[in-house]
Amino acid sequence: MLAGKKKIKFDMEKDMVWRFDQVLKTHPNGMRFSVFGKEGELLATNEYFSVGGGFVVNEKTKTDENLYYMGIHKKDVDPSRLSQTHVIPPKDAAESKTAGVSQPPYLFHSSESLLAMTEKHDKTIAQLVYDNERHYLSPAQIRENIQKIWSVMDECIRTGVSTHETVLPGRMQVRRRAPMLYKRLMRGFYPGISAHSQSPQIEGGSVAESPLLGFQSTPFGSSGLMPSPRPKPSKIVGQFDHDIPPMPSRKTIFPGVDFLSCYAIAVNEVNAAGGRIVTSPTNGAAGVIPAVLKYIVEFISEDPETDITTFLLTAAAIGMLFKRGATISAAEGGCMAEVGVACAMAAAGFAATMGASPRTITQAAEIGIEHSLGLTCDPLDGLVQVPCIERNSLGAVKAITAGQLAMASDGVFSVTLDEAIAAMKVTAADMSHKYKETSLSGLATS
Repeated sequence: MLAGKKKIKFDMEKDMVWRFDQVLKTHPNGMRFSVFGKEGELLATNEYFSVGGGFVVNEKTKTDENLYYMGIHKKDVDPSRLSQTHVIPPKDAAESKTAGVSQPPYLFHSSESLLAMTEKHDKTIAQLVYDNERHYLSPAQIRENIQKIWSVMDECIRTGVSTHETVLPGRMQVRRRAPMLYKRLMRGFYPGISAHSQSPQIEGGSVAESPLLGFQSTPFGSSGLMPSPRPKPSKIVGQFDHDIPPMPSRKTIFPGVDFLSCYAIAVNEVNAAGGRIVTSPTNGAAGVIPAVLKYIVEFISEDPETDITTFLLTAAAIGMLFKRGATISAAEGGCMAEVGVACAMAAAGFAATMGASPRTITQAAEIGIEHSLGLTCDPLDGLVQVPCIERNSLGAVKAITAGQLAMASDGVFSVTLDEAIAAMKVTAADMSHKYKETSLSGLATS
């Protein structure tokens, strides 16, 4: 039914034509719709593009794509959301319909302009983004929206570690690992973890629900430590009479990092199974930001609500820079546009919650993307499973490392975030389409 009124003939086998050898000019992920009359004459045509992060746009909706994707009618929103003069300046400001429209107070288009505003107005990056949101929403609405985002992220982690499903959908039958990883962590494989300071509050006996986090505290013995399992004998591989003796089996204790990896894997397994996630900034990279934020909440934070707000607002600012200056679409920039950008956003959010300066925050983001440049998107069987799930885990760990490196660098750096974003754009243009979500080469054909 056309517009729910007129019945038209549509044969999926005949009328849906896949052009794998052709790419539309605007964006690699494109679809052209054409309507023909009874005699086969072309009546109308239009092109739509999936540009990453859930945004579907065409030439008419490009400048207000968020509204278009969300299904919000233009008449119901603030006019400044339609003009976006900080993104696409009107060709003729005097004659533009949006000329003189009230805009949010702190409009930025690059990291340098963002840093200039933080210095000029003595505000953090999170404060600038918050004040921009205040142009549209009340403080209560902003808080409610941020809590909603975090609650979905949080619940996604819970779902991922508590599911009883053992394999993911798809013919590869990839085994789920998050539940097993989480059980191992909570069974006491790391006997030095304190019940009150370093255990994720996901499930347990006594309930101490937090209205913001919604997780439960897990009781342990009177000593406050997890019980240690009986050590298992391990086989040592190698010759004992060799000049280089074989190494005994040992375990390192990185409980925070292991929980971080578990969180990221949990989210992406939920995504791979068609569960509910937060696109941040894309579905394929949805595990990085929740994992790092959960790590902060469980292992670092003394004020979760403030840290969650600061983290998400800061990460959003960095995400805006990448979306405007380069891309967040794997079809356009490979996995550096997904996990790479997510890593940069999470690194910035982490540095912000650690009290870093705005410039250090942008350098954390720069380190995150710099070491993701050229990252390919070549998933096995075309599914967002292998290597995507593990890659989110590594992206989360890299984000923490990037934040730590930036804070330890004392303002010494060689490449700015703007330069890294520009390099990313060039790299994306130079990459072969075989490594941009097509599964035509690389790991996908191994």
